[in-house]
Amino acid sequence: MNTVEPLHLAVVSAGLSVPSSTRLLADRLTESVREQLADAGREVEVHLVELRDLAVDITNNLVTGFPSPTLEEAIETVTSADGLIAVTPVFSASYSGLFKSFFDVIDNDALTGKPVLAAATGGTARHSLALEHALRPLFAYLRAIVVPTAVHAASEDWGGNGDPLTDTLPNRIVRAGDELTGLMRGRVSSAARTTADGVAVVPFAQLSG
Repeated sequence: MNTVEPLHLAVVSAGLSVPSSTRLLADRLTESVREQLADAGREVEVHLVELRDLAVDITNNLVTGFPSPTLEEAIETVTSADGLIAVTPVFSASYSGLFKSFFDVIDNDALTGKPVLAAATGGTARHSLALEHALRPLFAYLRAIVVPTAVHAASEDWGGNGDPLTDTLPNRIVRAGDELTGLMRGRVSSAARTTADGVAVVPFAQLSG
């Protein structure tokens, strides 16, 4: 009897405080993906990477060029996963330095074709622009496949104050989770093609599916 191997989901959280809204958003996105994969009959193993615990290792890697065993394990977790959720706090209208430094120590080709759900937390909704002018270009440079819905959670998004303009966070989480789930369910590995210069090309029908 053939058994289906579980999918592997890596979750990178760049929150600095304990607890943090960044980790909370990462957990909610993870649960959405887990539930939707379960509904599709697929098991998923979740691997959390807390960057605050790797801050010294990341800095040492930037200086020496060599990762510690702990950092090397985290990098392998991210690069070998079937899908990635990456969540950062927004500082000075962009991703945090710790978040960027982690992806700086990953080989430029290691995330090619990997489905990524990008998300961020910030004090106000104005910080949501960082998703489009910072996070999406970062993962596009790394040739990852970023799902259409990027999720930003501002302080007011957690309150549930009845404002229809701000009470949409649960809907956005579900929609983004559905998009990542669709890419993780084998469509990327079976349909992605690579051009002569090494750039992954994914058929439009797959992305819109």
